Amino acid sequence: MAEPVRFAIVGTGWRTRFMLRLAAMAPDRLEPVAIVGRTPQRAREALVEAREAAAPFAAHLHDHLPVDGLEQALSLRPDFVVAAVPWDVNPEVIRAVVAAGAPVLAETPPAPDMDGLRALWADVGASGLVQIAEQYTRMPGHAARIALLARGVIGAPHTVEVSSTHMYHAVSLIRTMLGAGDPAAVAGARVTGRSFRSRMVDPLTPDGWTGSDRPRRRSTTIGMLDFGDGRAGLYDFVDNQWWNPYLHRRIVIRGARGEIADDSVLRLTSDGPIGGHLEHRRTGVDLNLEGNALWSTAFDGQVVYRNAWHDSRMSEDDLAVAQLLVDMGAWVRGDGPEPYPLAQGLWDHALALAIDESARTGQDVEVRDEPWG
Repeated sequence: MAEPVRFAIVGTGWRTRFMLRLAAMAPDRLEPVAIVGRTPQRAREALVEAREAAAPFAAHLHDHLPVDGLEQALSLRPDFVVAAVPWDVNPEVIRAVVAAGAPVLAETPPAPDMDGLRALWADVGASGLVQIAEQYTRMPGHAARIALLARGVIGAPHTVEVSSTHMYHAVSLIRTMLGAGDPAAVAGARVTGRSFRSRMVDPLTPDGWTGSDRPRRRSTTIGMLDFGDGRAGLYDFVDNQWWNPYLHRRIVIRGARGEIADDSVLRLTSDGPIGGHLEHRRTGVDLNLEGNALWSTAFDGQVVYRNAWHDSRMSEDDLAVAQLLVDMGAWVRGDGPEPYPLAQGLWDHALALAIDESARTGQDVEVRDEPWG
């Protein structure tokens, strides 16, 4: 984009600090113009914490960012506002931004429960101003797999298994990879969930290493999502799976003519069954002096994902969030499609809630049609 994406953030928690750190790493593309907190002091504290996390890029985070409220933030003319607040506060912030006539990128989930999802849609669904900050489909590995599906490498996908992340994030991957974005493919889905506790080591938390190698009881939740027409998703998540270094992350996508399992691909061609791999070009290995970065991902000699941020030192999750912010800016400026419409985020959380309900009650749950359908 010719000019950096300008955004304001409502909230002062870890998600705000996350986005401020990305902006500090890529100031030519991302420009935060304001932080709105419960108090100006809390907004200033969030800025200080972000600076500490963004070193040596902290000079790009300016002292003027904390402001006294949403009205002042909007007076700075951001392209959009990010609602980065807890679940129960998110609907209130979304409504306030929409009432002011500004586009909003709402953190996940947009509301905590089904009643909240329905009420939010009733209030802002017709505004066309709300997008959801669901980044997982933009992570390099997932983006490459989605590109293979779009090219028909394994034929029409019918089953997706995700053991990686939780709730709405995993559901987003399942729906996208199945092509289940059409609301008609979600309404009527039957969900079967179960949960059990087992002992396993889990020594790494968001606060760092605990130093303990004692197995602790952790819950595993399994969910089966039957979308009908032979399409299904399998959800498998263990408490703290994002952080636990002793758990694999797995994704399997089966189609009419083959299967993708993580980076491995098997498919039927005119020459018979052929295997292949997603090949990631990473620099900074051995004697390579181009810097430590992922540049691209290729399959069968063709690039299927190209990292537009390779000079930023961002992690893969960073890349996904940064790209989502840019995609939101492009949409607001009329230069790109909707990055992740509100209705899609509502379906993600509705299905995630159904998994939890089924696991809690031991009964199947049918996801019925909803107003956003």
